[in-house]
Parts: sequence; structure tokens; C-alpha cells
Amino acid sequence: MNRDSASLCWFRRDLRPDDHAALYAALKAGGRVHCAFVFDTEILDRLPSRRDRRVEFIHGCVVELKRLLEALGGGLIVLHGSARTEVPRLAALLGVGAVYANHDYEPAAVARDRAVAEALAATGIAFYTRKDQVIFEKDELLTAAGTPYTVFTPYKNAWLKKIEPFFLKAYPVDRYRQHLAPAPAEPLPTLEQLGFERTKLPDLGLPAGVSGARRLLEDFRRRLGRYHERRDYPALKGPSYLSTHLRFGAVSVRELARSARHTGSQGAAIWLSELIWRDFYHMILHHFPHVVKRAFRPEYDGLAFPNDERLFRAWCEARTGYPLVDAAMRQLNQTGYMHNRLRMVAASFLVKDLLVDWRWGEKYFSEQLNDFDLAANNGGWQWAASTGCDAQPYFRIFNPVTQSRKFDAGGAFIRKYVPELARCDDEAVHAPWLMDAEAQKKAGIVIGRDYPAPVVDHDVQRKRALALYGRIKRRDS
Repeated sequence: MNRDSASLCWFRRDLRPDDHAALYAALKAGGRVHCAFVFDTEILDRLPSRRDRRVEFIHGCVVELKRLLEALGGGLIVLHGSARTEVPRLAALLGVGAVYANHDYEPAAVARDRAVAEALAATGIAFYTRKDQVIFEKDELLTAAGTPYTVFTPYKNAWLKKIEPFFLKAYPVDRYRQHLAPAPAEPLPTLEQLGFERTKLPDLGLPAGVSGARRLLEDFRRRLGRYHERRDYPALKGPSYLSTHLRFGAVSVRELARSARHTGSQGAAIWLSELIWRDFYHMILHHFPHVVKRAFRPEYDGLAFPNDERLFRAWCEARTGYPLVDAAMRQLNQTGYMHNRLRMVAASFLVKDLLVDWRWGEKYFSEQLNDFDLAANNGGWQWAASTGCDAQPYFRIFNPVTQSRKFDAGGAFIRKYVPELARCDDEAVHAPWLMDAEAQKKAGIVIGRDYPAPVVDHDVQRKRALALYGRIKRRDS
């Protein structure tokens, strides 16, 4: 085989055959294009549970990706092992002249890609990568001084000023489908062969793959115009529910941005801002990789959090005694999803009520969220903890009861996930510890027995948080 006449497209967090930057580049270059996906043991072996919903979701996406590529005349080679060794080994076995993949921005992935590139280069194989998971990346948007933006609103304004149809165009993969190479007729490894157990993913309303993303997007397009009115209320069907599909590339970010731009409604404009936040946090991760382990603002590395493990476990296990926080954590633990408004409430509560280091919460979310994305998760936690770029001011501390009354006024969301409070009236459901004995009896609940009393007093903890952060401000003034 003429090595220069063939290439390999390595799929990672881009599990679709259409509008795919790396696949398009490989096909357009000419020659036969082989496609591969690696269930990377360097990632899988670090997961704390063998019942990880994300692995089941990815497996479902890969099953469908293989079928779709075969329908186009190609195929998918699926491997299980270390990508650092499997990709160079496969490239050599196939005799390709180049490997194509899409950019990944996480430090561990950057190091992996560097190792793969070096191994390929040692055997004379090129490694090309393309931008695919964001609209603008790295240095594409800089301030007038040539530095990265660290405040969102100016970044958003620059994003909107630069955007034009060219940046949102789909890559016409189908135009070059004749170059796709069939794969050997080998069965995919099952989830069990990968060392994982099945979860209740099908029951959670999270359909995997391109077809799942398509169904969710079509449903959301009908609701997009009211997104701004409904997005903050967890009991309402407001969000797109596409975050997991976007995280693993079962849908193209360009298609989502096009949908927002073409709709032109207020709801679509607000949703587009959420996609821009995603670009922003990926840009921050690229330019400031220290955020993975430390505060974006170095002075806040000096925060002396008490880190009471008993309180942290109460938060993880939804036993804080604050119904909205507990409902949010139960939603996360049971489904792998948490409403965006509740992510802010839960994070603020952990850091500024329980006085636990934001990194503890960030790690817990990273293990539980179906849509876990390092850039967005880190950015969100540092925003809530007031340690990040353009973060919430440290003196703004969410009151969990006020948030509950405002965004779940009738208690519908709380009652769904904290059914022991189902018979509380619409006022008591937000602060059930305020009910007297007669009211508790009427509601069929005893606080402290059937549902916990608050593990902390919000007003007391608010003052402690202000003092904790205040010491850092005084030291640096």
C-alpha cells in the first residue's frame, strides 16, 4: 500500500460522521480514509465506578457512529487500550501517511496528543488536528492589546462582532464519502467486555448518539423562543438537554449556533450566550491551564476553608436540610444531570455556607455529571467560589431559601426529588424546619427524623464566609 494514499481519522469527543472537521480534512486530502475510536484505558481505568453513565452513553454513540459510517460506505475500527499506543500501532498497521483528529484542550489530552504525535513522527506519519468543538479557540479572539479576555462581556461582544456565516458553515463530509475505507467486520466490544455495567440511562431521557441529539434538538427548536423565560426554573422544561451530546460531539456546536442565530428570538439570543460562555471557558483553559488545580486569581489560593468532611458528605448525599439544595443533589446522584440554576445554588452553598473548598465540589461533579466538561465545570465552580475570571463577587452569597422560593415557588421540583416533603404546603416546603409540631404532623413528617434539620445556619455561615474572604482582600489591599 502506498502510505501517502491513505489516512486515519481518530474520533474522540466528536462522535458523529457529519459536519466533522477532521474527517472532512482527511477525506478532502484524497486517498482512502480509515476511521477509528479507542476506548482509552488511561481514562476508563481512573473512573471511580464501573457503573458510569457516561461510558454507557459513549458506547451507544459509538455503536451508532459505526452504523452511520457503514451506511456511507466506510466503517469504524474500535479498539480498547491506551490511545497513546493503540493509535500509532493502528496507523502503522494500516500503512497510512497521516492521522487526523480534532483539537482537545484539556491538559491531559494535550499531553496525550503530544505523545501520539511524537510516536507517529518516529515512523514518518504526520499528525494533523483541526478545530471542531468550539466556534473560536485559542488566540482567535484577543483584546486590542493582544492578550486573552478575562471578562466575559467584552469577550462576548468580540465574539458577536467576529461571527459570520463562514465560521458556522457545516463541513460537507458527504461530498467526499467515496474515500471512506470499510473496516473489518468485527463486533464492537460490549459494555461488559469493557469492564462496565449497564445503568438506567435509557430511563433517564438521555438518548445516545446522533439520532438522540437530533430528537432533542428538534424538540428544543420548538421551545427555543421561550428559553429566556423558562431556563431558570428547574420544574419547567426549559433547557435544551443537549449538553451531554455536545460534550461528546454527537451534535456539532456549529449547528447549535446556527439554530440560535437563525431563530433570532430573545430566547435564542440568551441560549447563544450560553454557547459563547462555553467558548470563553475553553479559551481560559487554553491560556491559563493553572486553573485545573488552582484559583484563576492566585490570591484566592490562600483561602483557609475549614473543609468539614461531615458537612461535605451531607452535601454529596443530599442531607443538608435545605430542600432545594438536597433536591438538586438528588437529581445529580440519580440521573447524572443537574439544572444549570441549581449548579450555581449547590456550588454556592458548598463553598459559602458549608465553607468547603470549591475543588472538592468540582471533583464530585466531575464524577457524577453526564456532561462533565473540564473547562465548563472548572469555570462554573470558580465563578460560584469567586476565585475565577469574571466571577461572582465574593460578597454575593446565594440564600438557598430565597432561591428556592424564587425559582421553585410551588415546590414542584423539590417534591419530585424530596418526596418526604410532598405534603408540606407551598411555603413550608422551602424551609420545613420552621414548621411547628402540629404543622409537621399535618405534613406527615418529623424534622430531624424523616428529613434532616439544616446542617448549618445560613445567616451565621454567610458572616463566616465574608470574614474568610475578607481576610484575603485585606491582606492584598
